[in-house]
Amino acid sequence: MRADRTPMRGERTPLPTGFRTRPVGIPAQRSAEAVLPAQVGQTTPAVRSRPVPSEALKRWLDVILSCFLLVMTAPIMLTACVAIVLESPGSPIYRQWRMGKAGQPFQIIKLRTMVPDAHRIGPELTQDRDPRITRVGSALRRWSFDELPQLVNVLAGQMSLVGPRPELISIVQTYTPQQQEVFSVRPGLTGWAQVNGRDDLPIPEKLELDREYISRRSTRLDLEIIARTAGVVVSGRGTKR
Repeated sequence: MRADRTPMRGERTPLPTGFRTRPVGIPAQRSAEAVLPAQVGQTTPAVRSRPVPSEALKRWLDVILSCFLLVMTAPIMLTACVAIVLESPGSPIYRQWRMGKAGQPFQIIKLRTMVPDAHRIGPELTQDRDPRITRVGSALRRWSFDELPQLVNVLAGQMSLVGPRPELISIVQTYTPQQQEVFSVRPGLTGWAQVNGRDDLPIPEKLELDREYISRRSTRLDLEIIARTAGVVVSGRGTKR
């Protein structure tokens, strides 16, 4: 989770200082034979990759499921927006630049869970029990409701329901060529790393899991991740609040 920054009304959120508009390089496709780690730091014999799901089918599932989820969660988001505004001034929505597919930046949409301009009074990365997190924000993070507006990003084609989580531009500029493989697919609302540790994992381990997902991705795996995400959300594991 990252420190919230609430833009003023009418303000256009700028790209981070020093951001390079040139897309981040995309490494060559991996071979059909991939070595998949049983756990981070361990390897198993070469395993044949599963068939890559059709992009058209994946996009179709993204649109259908996102529309359904937006309708179902609209009352939650509306209630959350009212609670956010009542507790602290400022917009209940905030946008932040993240890196997307092919190294193209986009603005991720979230419910604000911190005090306004939290980035000015603390580190860029959110800490566990961060004092900038509001009481409403803590509850939203506990149930991951702050991520629900990203369904709009999915409908816009900037994200997918399942894929590597998009990171801050300042962080992705430190990626190795191998780690940049995560830019070969759309970032996701949830992903393989999210159901295998989430924020409890350091970034390098998340990236290893993301690369494993890319080599194994299939419609069946996507549906498995979506199903497992429900259990992770209910348990509250890996959240900073």
